[in-house]
Amino acid sequence: MSGLDAVSEGPVASDRAEAPRSGTTADAGSHPSVAAMTEKFGDAVLRHEVQAGDEHVVFVDRHACHDILAWLKEDPAQDYAFCTDVTAVDFGGGAPLQVVYQLFSLTHHYTLRVKAELALDALEHPTVADLWKTADWLEREVYDLFGITFIGHPDLRRILMPHDYAEGHPLRKDFPLRGRFSRAEQTRRALMQEPEHFYFPDEMGGGRAPQHLSQPETGTEDQG
Repeated sequence: MSGLDAVSEGPVASDRAEAPRSGTTADAGSHPSVAAMTEKFGDAVLRHEVQAGDEHVVFVDRHACHDILAWLKEDPAQDYAFCTDVTAVDFGGGAPLQVVYQLFSLTHHYTLRVKAELALDALEHPTVADLWKTADWLEREVYDLFGITFIGHPDLRRILMPHDYAEGHPLRKDFPLRGRFSRAEQTRRALMQEPEHFYFPDEMGGGRAPQHLSQPETGTEDQG
């Protein structure tokens, strides 16, 4: 078995077709934005839950997600100008991955969590970096740790793991606790890394002290 065999195995299928529900079904009218969203987008609003007592979570069709989020940001009656987080959830067992947006309206003092579910064989989703600049690095983190590709992202690359990390996506439930490679393979790869892999070029100064720490040169002329 080569070091890469486990990477190609992919997620383990399951009879479970959807992620477990963690909240209670809510009436759309209990949140002004959800009520307006349901009226405007109809069947693209899949369900509405309340979690942890007062956290409103709305599930939307993945294909309408960008349009709905743009409307939440740009409609004056919603004005969700602050995207506090973009993340993902993997429940394992072959269930879809959830892309999660945590939004806040400074104008209306509304909070809302929007979720879209992605099948394991369709882990692509439109970027919202065009709507909220904060989504840029947040989407890179989701891409890095969950393997979701954000279409249209301006600079989609790993942000926490090394750029050439070959073991997959560490926050996926199918990711082994100690990684996909054996300890021997992980050690071998670490020992074979070039120093440039861990340091920026300007940090590799051949052992010389940085210029701002260097001692000033002293004169060599006789003083006597």
